[in-house]
Amino acid sequence: MSNQQNEQFCIPRDVVSLGDYERVASTRLTHACKEHIAAGVGDELTLQRNREDFDRIRIQPRLLRNFAQANTSCELLGSRLRHPIMLAPVAYQKLVHVDGELATAAGAAAVDCGMIVSTLASASLEDIANQGLSLLWFQVYFQPERAATLALVRRAERAGYTALVVTLDAPVSGLRNRAQRAGFELPEHVTAVNLEHFSRPPQRALDSNDSVVLHGFMADAPTMADLTWLLAETRLPVLVKGVLNPLDALELKNLGCAGVVVSNHGGRTLDGLPSTISALAAVRAAVGDEYPVLLDSGIRRGTDVLKALALGANCVLVGRPQLYALAVAGALGVAHMLRLLHTEFETAMALSGCPSLADITKDCILAD
Repeated sequence: MSNQQNEQFCIPRDVVSLGDYERVASTRLTHACKEHIAAGVGDELTLQRNREDFDRIRIQPRLLRNFAQANTSCELLGSRLRHPIMLAPVAYQKLVHVDGELATAAGAAAVDCGMIVSTLASASLEDIANQGLSLLWFQVYFQPERAATLALVRRAERAGYTALVVTLDAPVSGLRNRAQRAGFELPEHVTAVNLEHFSRPPQRALDSNDSVVLHGFMADAPTMADLTWLLAETRLPVLVKGVLNPLDALELKNLGCAGVVVSNHGGRTLDGLPSTISALAAVRAAVGDEYPVLLDSGIRRGTDVLKALALGANCVLVGRPQLYALAVAGALGVAHMLRLLHTEFETAMALSGCPSLADITKDCILAD
């Protein structure tokens, strides 16, 4: 085995945080691939806010708490999680590792972490389901034809996925200028394998005055009717990802969705959106205390997890860091990255005086 191959299975000694994985991964990825993963949309204002707004929140600790019954677990849609942390859906993971999502799933399974698998995964959803995960959900992008969407859902049901996460905030791709400048193109060997058997619908004819975006791409954008149809077609609970407006959250709850994910797609869709942590409290207030609310975009530290739970999240999702860990050390890297985050979160609980998740409330934080 070459030194390079050995390196892929070793975690460098100086990797002790999620940020370290990003630093090391940047030395192993091509420039174009690195820019594609890191990029936000436009001037990346939303991307920056996702981190800046977490950093503005300060933790207000309590002393002399009793940790005899300390517990980090939570229940989500009838399943028990050891920590309120899951892997977000991330597409095309074979960009950074030959085994792609299979290695990510194996790493998550090793530390008992749940995973949401992307429609645009570069490994089959059935093969991913065979990696031994205790909690596995499938992320759905509506396809132009309902039959194709339903075929994906039926495959997920048969493979043992226990919930669907429908992404609704990206009916068209955001203009990620940093990736454009780097000339990123998806390599031929990396494909959305779960969509390979679907024929492409005929290209829509547009008049000369029509907008390619507004009259072309958006003609296939999902509507409330599509979501209502999906809810009636599946026995699985359906969550909606991409919620920032509390009015949408309440409408989705009333429609029968099982939960929402407060998300701005990691700053990759529309620039100028609020950070997810700044939108979270209003969404929680709209849907009430018992409704499942998850959050992604910007989680990099265990203290971020604590802050999100204090403002109303039941669970957080981790996106880009799983790619960086996968690029550095495969399944081992993903497991180690999650273990680091778990340990940081437990330390944050200990030093803030929160023996259980129920103790993590708004009283634990100070915000500017």
